[in-house]
Amino acid sequence: MLVREWMTHDPQSVNPKTTVMEAMQRMREGNFRRLPVVQASRIVGIVTDRDLKEATPSKSTTLSVYELNYLLSKLTVQDVMQRAVVTVGPEDPFERAAVLMEEHRVSGLPVVEGGALVGMLTITDLLRAFVRFLGLREGGVRVTVDLPDEPGVLARVAQAGPPSNITAAVTAGVVENERRRMVLRVVGTEADGFADRVRALGITVRDVR
Repeated sequence: MLVREWMTHDPQSVNPKTTVMEAMQRMREGNFRRLPVVQASRIVGIVTDRDLKEATPSKSTTLSVYELNYLLSKLTVQDVMQRAVVTVGPEDPFERAAVLMEEHRVSGLPVVEGGALVGMLTITDLLRAFVRFLGLREGGVRVTVDLPDEPGVLARVAQAGPPSNITAAVTAGVVENERRRMVLRVVGTEADGFADRVRALGITVRDVR
């Protein structure tokens, strides 16, 4: 799975001279939480709803409405944007984007190719992919197993599949005693008996739902 398969293509953006008031309006209208900042087709920053809110005076300000509007009309995106931008490429593996979001504690990444903005990948896209990877909309039976960390163990699990169909398999890595936890989703004929077939092969079943 690649970033380009899940990203929003041709995302909304602003330029450094865009006023904070305009950026806030565009975020509200588009229900965005962040906007890439682009100048001469190159990404030069990113601005989030939090950046914009922190740049505006609080409700306790003594400024009049006219003074407040005047100040906001002069404040531009380049005054509040984040200039150090974490990005990914459209051909990067999807999981690399997930790792970057976790490491940098961001909920969205501009997708850049040849220095130009070509897409946007957000935490919502990660959740959509998670739902797809786990086959959550396909129904069936969800079985969690603990597998010995050794060659050939996945082939043993696959043996228990027929006459059912294993539509998703996700591992959580080594959890304890050199075992790997895996979640499988099984649909079709005799899906309810998959867990028993797995147990018959000497594999530990942790949970069936």
